[in-house]
Amino acid sequence: MAFALKRPPKRHAVISVVSMIDVMMILLFFFMVTSTYLNLDMVPALQKSDEAPGAPGTAPATTLMIRIAADGQPMIGGQPITPADLTTLLQTRLAADPLTPVVLFPSGGAHLQDLIRLMDTVTRAGAIRVKVIRIEAAP
Repeated sequence: MAFALKRPPKRHAVISVVSMIDVMMILLFFFMVTSTYLNLDMVPALQKSDEAPGAPGTAPATTLMIRIAADGQPMIGGQPITPADLTTLLQTRLAADPLTPVVLFPSGGAHLQDLIRLMDTVTRAGAIRVKVIRIEAAP
């Protein structure tokens, strides 16, 4: 008669990630509470690859940043601007430098039609370097 020895099953080490998740949630909450919201005029929208070609001593064009509020109103520097004044401003800036970059920042509540209308205004004024950057999600 043969004896069969039963060995207990091998125990595998259990790695608990619950404490790591807790730490990550605390860090996420900390950084969300302590972070500051940037003024949109401070967002670096011009990268080295986007600089206008020219002599090494020439300064790159100043980017014109336009925010589209939730009600569709274009804003520059936090101040609302009418479409007629915006067209005049764009034509003046583009006359000085035709490669002036224009960056559009639609808010999360802005309608697509408001963005299209502003893009039409900007391109009709003569801008050829237009970017749209979405910062916040729709509410």
